[in-house]
Amino acid sequence: MSVYQILFSPTGGTKKVSGIFTNAFCAESTEIELCERETDFSAYSFDVRDICIVSVPSYGGRVPGVAVSRLRQMKGNGARAILIAVYGNREYEDTLVELQDTLTDAGFSCIAAVAAIAEHSIMRQFAAGRPDAQDETQLAGFAQEIRAKIDAGELAETLTLSGDRPYREYGGVPMKPQAQKGCVGCGLCAKQCPVGAIPADNPSKTDTKSCISCMRCIAVCPQNVRSVNKALLMAGSMKLKKACSGYKKNTLFL
Repeated sequence: MSVYQILFSPTGGTKKVSGIFTNAFCAESTEIELCERETDFSAYSFDVRDICIVSVPSYGGRVPGVAVSRLRQMKGNGARAILIAVYGNREYEDTLVELQDTLTDAGFSCIAAVAAIAEHSIMRQFAAGRPDAQDETQLAGFAQEIRAKIDAGELAETLTLSGDRPYREYGGVPMKPQAQKGCVGCGLCAKQCPVGAIPADNPSKTDTKSCISCMRCIAVCPQNVRSVNKALLMAGSMKLKKACSGYKKNTLFL
């Protein structure tokens, strides 16, 4: 049995959740980062004995479209999949069911799922510092519980998840990061953009039509000079304040 950690983590929150869970689940795993746009994901073909821990952020209650398209290129061949939807303290809505459908269509067998909290990738005051120590304990407990059921052969035949079909509509986020004064044109943001929305020959620009507002360019900028419009950020924060307030718990589906 080989364990694979498949994730789409532009700003690191999803990777942190995935890492906590995976490290508690097994001693060794192979990481596959769906953000790497130069990777040939169709080359990945798994075995029925494999276990794939697939972690994605929730964008407006959906799986990011680029993650869906890259997962669909893989060949599951009956490999067992554990699904993790990571959200910034609002709601994950149809993220898990869309991820389940995507993986099932690619030939995976979905056996368990987790909805987990991480710091919001745009408005970082929401769920700030999460996953925290309490989350780590809970996520590790989920991993151990799932592993025990796998080893004992006690998993349910059908995985029932929270969410609706058809999925909710996702219209995108109007906040598109731009380079501010101080950009030295190093090109790191262009290289690491999951969708190629930043031109390599002019990294101070952003193709707003291609940009998915994942905020990866802000996270990787060594000069800290990429940002979103402050007025839009404030308006978005006010809009989400009520929905994102309070302490939400992680959820396990078996």
